[in-house]
Amino acid sequence: MSKLQQPIYNRLALIGAGLIGGSIARAARAQGAARSIVVTARSPATRKRVAELGFADQVVESNAAAIDGADLVIVCVPVGACGDVAREIGPHLMKGATVSDVGSVKGAVLRDMAPHLPPSVHFVPAHPVAGTENSGPDSGFAELFVNRWCILTPPENADKAAIERLAAFWSALGANVETMPADHHDLVLAVTSHLPHLIAYTIVGTADELGEVTRSEVLKFSAGGFRDFTRIAASDPTMWRDVFLANKDAVLEMLGRFSEDLSGLTRAMRSGDGDALFEHFTRTRAIRRGIVEIGQDSPVPDFGRTHGGLPAEPLPRPYAADNE
Repeated sequence: MSKLQQPIYNRLALIGAGLIGGSIARAARAQGAARSIVVTARSPATRKRVAELGFADQVVESNAAAIDGADLVIVCVPVGACGDVAREIGPHLMKGATVSDVGSVKGAVLRDMAPHLPPSVHFVPAHPVAGTENSGPDSGFAELFVNRWCILTPPENADKAAIERLAAFWSALGANVETMPADHHDLVLAVTSHLPHLIAYTIVGTADELGEVTRSEVLKFSAGGFRDFTRIAASDPTMWRDVFLANKDAVLEMLGRFSEDLSGLTRAMRSGDGDALFEHFTRTRAIRRGIVEIGQDSPVPDFGRTHGGLPAEPLPRPYAADNE
């Protein structure tokens, strides 16, 4: 990516400075997508750390101070808190400003935020489908959104120019941009993101509660599949609590379909139906290949994990052969 000749926005206000907010600030600064960047966060310790990291031009103590004169306001807090933030900032927003968010549930965000925003601003909810299991201002990095999707879910009466301007902003940060209705977004993300997280939390919790296997054995003998589940299950608990509560209808629908498929695999194993298992695993393997082919993940073996070299000295043999 090369730095823009002209900023897309004059003043970018970020309410929240975790992984996503911190990455937006870093990427927007690197690309020159905003003339100035102001950040606020609820915790004084977080604000202090943002100032130390230096990825914002200004760090302020309140949401009202952050949005003063901002033509782009992005709310980067858990979806359960978005309504309260909108209620607080609504009376202070600059006329013509665009207000957006980064939540992974969009129907609830529309319902909770829209009633508190004045008609003089443009409300364009967004979901950058990117992230890691880490959180906090130190976890962000400018390249987080490169070749990832950012989904915009504007209400039907949203201003087209405001939508296009926000799309240009996300494109400048390296993201691919698509627009869709909020309810469709929530159904899609229920199966591609929310249900996998729910399954990951469940599997890791089951392993932790299994009486016949000690915690030390779970940690020591974690195979690749379980390690990947623990990475997902390490995600921010506040954010995911709010996601499941806000998108419960779509998640429950997907969970029902998943339960039916799981029952089918259970029947195949009990009856020894190897053909059914093979057909299912072949189909799912093709989906993984498709994700790699469109550039949404790396084909590097073992998900790019590094492996140590062989030991410098031969290891002692665990036993002696009978003929020695």
